[in-house]
This record gives sequence, C-alpha cells and structure tokens, in this order.
Amino acid sequence: MKLLHLAFTIFLAFFIHWQSFNVLHVEAGDGFIRTRGSHFLLNGNLYYANGFNAYWLMYVASDPSQRSKVSTAFHEAASHGLTVARTWGFSDGGYRPLQRSPGSYNEQMFKGLDFVIAEARKYGIKLILSLANNYDSFGGKKQYVNWARSQGQFLTSDDDFFRNPVVKGYYKNLIKTVLNRYNTFTGIHYKDDPTIMAWELMNEPRCTSDPSGRTIQAWITEMASYVKSIDRNHLLEAGLEGFYGQSTPQRKRVNPNLDIGTDFIANNLIPGIDFATVHSYPDQWLSSSNDRDQLSFLNNWLDTHIQDAQHILRKPILLAEFGKSRKDPGYSTYQRDVMFNTVYYKIYSSAKRGGAAAGGLFWQLLTEGMEAFRDGYEIVLSQSPSTANVITQQAHKLYQIRKIFARMRNVERWKRSRGMRRRQRQGGNRGRHVGN
Repeated sequence: MKLLHLAFTIFLAFFIHWQSFNVLHVEAGDGFIRTRGSHFLLNGNLYYANGFNAYWLMYVASDPSQRSKVSTAFHEAASHGLTVARTWGFSDGGYRPLQRSPGSYNEQMFKGLDFVIAEARKYGIKLILSLANNYDSFGGKKQYVNWARSQGQFLTSDDDFFRNPVVKGYYKNLIKTVLNRYNTFTGIHYKDDPTIMAWELMNEPRCTSDPSGRTIQAWITEMASYVKSIDRNHLLEAGLEGFYGQSTPQRKRVNPNLDIGTDFIANNLIPGIDFATVHSYPDQWLSSSNDRDQLSFLNNWLDTHIQDAQHILRKPILLAEFGKSRKDPGYSTYQRDVMFNTVYYKIYSSAKRGGAAAGGLFWQLLTEGMEAFRDGYEIVLSQSPSTANVITQQAHKLYQIRKIFARMRNVERWKRSRGMRRRQRQGGNRGRHVGN
C-alpha cells in the first residue's frame, strides 16, 4: 500500500510538472542525451545520471595489458545500476601524455581513450569527458602556461591560462583534436558518438587572481562558443564546483570560506552551457568541523543549488563530485554511507517532484588491484558492501521514476494517436455526399 501511494504521488507530481513544460512531445531517438528545461532526456524519456568518477580510465587503458581493469570497472558499475562515468580526456605533458606539446598528440594515449569509449558503449554507460585540469596533475593550466613561456610569452600567473591568446589557442587546438578524433575501435568520430554524454571545459576552474569573476566568465563564454561551433550533438558543462560569486552576493554566505573567481549563477547562465554542476567536499572545506556540522552544510549546499538551478538557471544540475575520505579523523563506513544517503535523498526528493536535480557522481570508483590510485575516497564495490547497497538502491529508485515517466509518455502517445484517428474519421464523414 505504501509503495502504491508513493507511485501515485510521483505520478501526480510528474503529471502537473510535465503538463506545464510539455516535455512529453520530445521524440528524438538518436541516443544522445538532451536537455529540455531543467531535465535530461534520452530518446525522449527522462534520464538520470547516476554514476561515478574514474579519472584514470584513459591512463590505464593506454597500456593494453591493463585494459581489463577498465572492463571490470564498467562491468561492476553497470551491475550496480550506474549509468554515467566522468573521466579525464586530457593529459598534458609529463609522463604518458595525450598532448606531448601544443598540437603534438600521443597516438597510444588516444587509443586508450578510444578503448574507454568503446567499452563504455558495450556496458551501456555514458561518459562525461573533461578537457583540462585546473590543478597540476596531468599537466593542468600550469603546463599550458609553461608551454607559452617557452615560446617567449611573458606570463606572471598560471591564471594567464584564461587570458593569454596564445594559451587559449593551444587549448582550442586540444578541443578541436579531441572532438574530431576518429575512434579506432568503434569507427565513430567522438563528436558523433552518443556514448559521450557531455564535454567538460575544465575540472574545477579557478581564477583567484580575479575574484570579480569577469575572467572566468569571459573564458567560459569564449570556449563554450568554440565547442558548440564544432559539436552541436553533445551537451557541455563548465566543470564548476558551485561557489557563488558577485552576481548573487546574498548567496555568497552559502559558500565555504573560499573566493576563487567563479560564479555559479553567472557562469551557468552562459547560453552554451547546457547544465550546471556542483561538487561537495565538506570534509575538506570544513575540515575543522565535526561530522554533524559538515552534514548540515551539505544539506544547505545542495538545497540551495537545486533550488537555484530550478528557478534561476532553469537547467538540470548534476552533483558531479562528492565523497568522504577514509583518511578523515574518526572515519567510519557508516559515516560515508550516511553522507551518500544524504546526497542521494536530495537528488531523489527533487526528481520525484520533477525538480532540477539530475543525478550524482561519487568520487571515485576503483576496482581490485589498483592500490596506487587510492586517495581515501575510493569505492571498490566488491569490498564495500554497505556502500554498494546504498548506490544500488538509489539506482533502483531513479529507475522507478523513469519508468513512471515512460508510462505517462506512452499514454500521451496513445491519446494523440486516438485523437488523430478521430479527426481523420470526422474529416472523412464531412467529405461524403448525404441525401438525394
């Protein structure tokens, strides 16, 4: 009886919401994720990005002897109902680079990324591919700035990544090369492959040298336009952590004590940005606070962003990174499960009302035998039964919402078909000669 009541509640909420957005008439069936209003759609049906981060996929797959780890990770993820993986589509300079130097690319690394996309396709997993890093690992904006310096550019800060025309030219070359890449496993160019859900401009862009936010705003605007000039098939997001900026000063009190030159509202209102992202690490941002205060922050952080995505941005919002480190003082698996349940409940509560929360991606998924990649946040599903159960339950609940929506859509199709047949019959009767 309880389940029946829940189903009816969700149905009623959806019916009211979808009638106002008229989303039931979307019929695209090409396998690409689309947005309409504050929702993701796949082939005209509601879609939720319940998934994980695995930055290491291309790096590991570039060694053919290690590719089984990628396959195992996708298999385990899919068996727990996970549908989206966010990963790096960059590695700039240094060891095992994708981009050795500006415009010079490593075919072995590209074949690793080709394999990742092909395997994701096999397991029914969509990918979000990030195109650069704010931080030094895998090159980051520092590597681009150093490349420009070596060519005679006078640059005083790594933040010149966002301003210098030469550096921006290097980055645009990377965008063009990746988007136009021909996959040696699938025979499909990346920009034409529906396995890719979205591109991400940068992992956690920050420009502390300009707290006004104007530098990042201009950069996102320019780069979003450039991506869309090459690829109109895929969604695009900026890679933001979700910090509020100058456009909404009253919201800045929601931030942890960080001022990094981004603006959740202004940045995500840029036309080329299709959905918003938010990251959440209260164990890092409020490291001196206790677990209860961190959970209180998390609840407010998520509520505020979901509300603003719904009513101001009118775009979907994805919780693109969240997790709890086993290196935290007093850590327990129970605490991690509480955090995951908190995040998942916020997403589900919004989703069942037809709200803007479109999914969550935990940081990070590993498989067995990957000790070198452990950072404290790792989840090995086969070794974490309680957390794996939390993840699977969320996948099931979001699937139920999708199923209810699909039923509504089928009813709407039936009504339209019946109405069309009725009009055809009436039109036929009007055309007949009646009487002598």
